[in-house]
Amino acid sequence: MSALAPRVVRVALAGNPNSGKTTLFNALTGAHHKVGNYPGVTVEKREGSRVRRGREFRFVDLPGTYSLTAYSLDEVVARDFILDERPDVIVDVLDSTNLERNLYLCLQFQEFGIPVVGALNMSDEAEAKGIEIDAEGLGTVLGLPMVKTVGSRGIGIEELLDAVEARAEGRGTELRMPGYGAELETRIDGLQALLDSDPAFASRHPGRWLAVKLLEKDEHAARIVLGHPRTAEIEETARQSVSWVERHFGKDAEIVVSEQRYGYIRGAVRETVRVVRKPDFSLTESIDKLIMHPFLALPLFAGVLWSVFQLTFLIGQYPMGWLESLFERSGAALGSVLPDGLLRSLVVDGILGGVGGVFSFVPLIVILFFLLSILEDVGYMSRAAFATDRILHTFGLHGQSVLPMILGFGCSVPAILAARTLKSRRDRIATILTIPFMSCGAKLPVYVLLAGAFFPENAANVVMLIYAIGVALSLLSSLLLHSTVLRGEPTPFVLELPPYRAPTLRGVLWHVREKTGQYVKKAGTVILAASVLIWALTAFPARTPAPGEAEYLAALYASEHPRASADQAEAWAETSLATAALEYSAAGRLGKFIEPAFRPLGFDWRVGVATLTGFAAKEVVVSTLGILYRTGLDETEESGTLKEALRADPGFSPLTGFVLMLFTLIIPPCFASLATVRAELGWGWLGFVVAYFLVLGWAIGFAVYQVGNLAGLG
Repeated sequence: MSALAPRVVRVALAGNPNSGKTTLFNALTGAHHKVGNYPGVTVEKREGSRVRRGREFRFVDLPGTYSLTAYSLDEVVARDFILDERPDVIVDVLDSTNLERNLYLCLQFQEFGIPVVGALNMSDEAEAKGIEIDAEGLGTVLGLPMVKTVGSRGIGIEELLDAVEARAEGRGTELRMPGYGAELETRIDGLQALLDSDPAFASRHPGRWLAVKLLEKDEHAARIVLGHPRTAEIEETARQSVSWVERHFGKDAEIVVSEQRYGYIRGAVRETVRVVRKPDFSLTESIDKLIMHPFLALPLFAGVLWSVFQLTFLIGQYPMGWLESLFERSGAALGSVLPDGLLRSLVVDGILGGVGGVFSFVPLIVILFFLLSILEDVGYMSRAAFATDRILHTFGLHGQSVLPMILGFGCSVPAILAARTLKSRRDRIATILTIPFMSCGAKLPVYVLLAGAFFPENAANVVMLIYAIGVALSLLSSLLLHSTVLRGEPTPFVLELPPYRAPTLRGVLWHVREKTGQYVKKAGTVILAASVLIWALTAFPARTPAPGEAEYLAALYASEHPRASADQAEAWAETSLATAALEYSAAGRLGKFIEPAFRPLGFDWRVGVATLTGFAAKEVVVSTLGILYRTGLDETEESGTLKEALRADPGFSPLTGFVLMLFTLIIPPCFASLATVRAELGWGWLGFVVAYFLVLGWAIGFAVYQVGNLAGLG
């Protein structure tokens, strides 16, 4: 190891979307990575590490981007990370099947003056298409090492790490800047000389990159120059250079720089890439003739989603039933061992009754994310975006909005963050305001509970209907907002359609682990704390029965039901006392206070309390109902499950259950999502989101319940 070599090598992993960057990141880091946010922004930041030959490689996975012109927020994050953090090496992940477009970003990285390594990823797919790449020759022409990799199979990983290590030590290919022709280079050199004239400024800002950006009339670069001692001279030189370039080429200077970059790339590719003639048959094109058919695309998309939900429930009902039974038996066993009192009530009613109900839905979450991850990795989700582009434009949304919307089926937080890829702020706001209508994984347990309780024969279809209603409401709501507070036309939609690829089991399981881990972590932290809090609200203040009250109630029941046994009368008396104690508690008093606001929707005070707790996290609705409806029930009886307890409540009809599903769908999202909305859009839009979704949820719930009652469905 060189004496000057750093023991910790900081590596920025970058690349175009669909270049296989995430797969390569997983292959490089294995399980040794963590997810957070970039400082000051709520864009997801994935970091990982790998120790090799006594040296640690720390990888930061930058957002996928096509360039560093910094129109979208993801491009801003990638640019600012490189400028501010100055990693030791940049690994640019290149799609080997589409080199010319991918190398555009690579040249921009070289302009920073930081050592770059090119990872020619998916090289197996390039070879299958008859594309032969001379990696060594391409690296020599461009002035950076090129390594062929197949991230999904771990091919080329060791060679890539060797190249990164060599670049960090200053060995190997000499660092060289791309050339853009004598006319541009003369102007770039002049600007760079002025910029580098101040050593303190030059140590913070790469002169070559900044000179090129000034020629491109980049506003961020112009702001950086304000900190230079020779600002006025630099600004005047930049103005004159831009004017000369535009007169000389007869085009906008930014277009000229872009064309010169592509000219440099085409020359390098022509020297080192050879296309061997292959049969004209393309599996991707053949499948797309059906998948992207103008009339069949949308029905196929709906059919795919319907199949996903049917398969999820078909497979998931068995492990879900096993877990429900496990928690039920555990509650009965602990109830028979623990002495009667607060501890028993906390463990059985608070923890098992609350968290246990949420944990039983983990199999459904696993299966749903597994199927959606397969669709994403295969390349179908990009097709879905194109299939829905026309209809989204009709409702005032950008075609690319469908990607955050689909992410919303998993979790609203990353879905809101995904809207950062839209270049227009209006499009970002419109997209973010549609995401709460998407049924995230946290809402699924509520739907499954209520659909299973009141529509057991058609539970999957009812849940699918709620999901479809959410999508329909998002479009109608967008149309309303588009004609009022968000006037304007969506920007044109451009998105790459990647070739179909066989998903890797490792990649799919990684996605499932990430998403399910978030759900389980929430169940073990937020939901556990909320369950204990709800239990405390139901347990205190405690109501002490009057002397002889139980005997009086049993006698009253026996007089009204002459054929009832003594055990039945005693059980009814115990349930009545438990109900009275619940109404006397803090939760009961809160529920009674807010009940008038929820009565028009068909909700009693218990459902009102459950909906309030759902603002923290939607899964808490299930745990709250579990606590409120299980209190006082004999867990050894058949009525011990929550579904059966809901069915046994005369005030909880199938119509009430359907309205509660709708209400859960529409009301403002969880606190974490609201915090993300505030970070992305500010306090004003946060207030709008809370008020808009709360009023809309109540109004739709009211209308459906009242119409249903008039139709005799109550």
